[in-house]
Amino acid sequence: MKLGFLTACLPESTLSDIARWAVDQGFEALEVAGWPATDVRNHIRVERFDEIEYERVRRIFADTGLALSSIAYYENNLHPTEGPQVNAHVRRCVEAAAALGCPTVGTFVGRDAGMTVHDNLKKAEDVFGPLVEHAKGHGVEIVIENCVMKSWHPDGYPGNLAYSPELWEWMFGIGLKLNYDPSHLVALGIDPVAAARPYVSEIAHVQAKDTEILGGRIDHTGFHGPIGGEKGWYRFRVPGRGQVDWTRVIDALQEGGYDGVVSVEHEDPVWSGDPARVRTGLGIAYHTLRPLIAG
Repeated sequence: MKLGFLTACLPESTLSDIARWAVDQGFEALEVAGWPATDVRNHIRVERFDEIEYERVRRIFADTGLALSSIAYYENNLHPTEGPQVNAHVRRCVEAAAALGCPTVGTFVGRDAGMTVHDNLKKAEDVFGPLVEHAKGHGVEIVIENCVMKSWHPDGYPGNLAYSPELWEWMFGIGLKLNYDPSHLVALGIDPVAAARPYVSEIAHVQAKDTEILGGRIDHTGFHGPIGGEKGWYRFRVPGRGQVDWTRVIDALQEGGYDGVVSVEHEDPVWSGDPARVRTGLGIAYHTLRPLIAG
């Protein structure tokens, strides 16, 4: 295994600066944010991935020795109006990944909130069939994070149809792989280790984020949280500051044969607000995970 992080948490920094800092801290990989240029999370500009951009990114990874584990673009591929633009950008991410020798592109399945789950799954098969074939033709795998994305549904129901092992099985059937993030399983009352064990062979990337349960709040709002779909009774933290048992998680992945990248996804509100605090949070995650995956 290699230890890395997702660059989206440092949008004000250049990829070159992030990479140099990552090496100094002992990280071995980066998952690079690849949103469009209109979004601050665009450390790789896939919409104009010409020879100059290719050489810029290639040089950063060649000079630092870091691995490029994935190009990240987590948006709603089933959105009723914006879906086609999202799909097209996923294709561009795949092409950039192939050119750079990057094995995966990460995104969400998403959901059309005006349709039933059953109809969404049928729509997703039509949408992702060509995307999977495009990725396969370029030697790249599309990985889906198991995030719930309550904010994408007007009533706070799951907005990304990849949140449970039941849906993972459906995803694998259409050629998608899993970007496994245990934090979201904690927030659903699912044991992350029990959920992962049968599917390690289908995990092509791992994101490391923790979940802190905020005591007593669920007794007021219930499992689904406050009206409007806010998280309410839990919050995401850097690894080591929540409920995830990282020793058991990493052990299950290693026992199952996973030898890829564990990429810290920093969404911790305590260690946010300015780049220095974000880097401190990444350091906490590093010192939590490094002893578990070293060597």
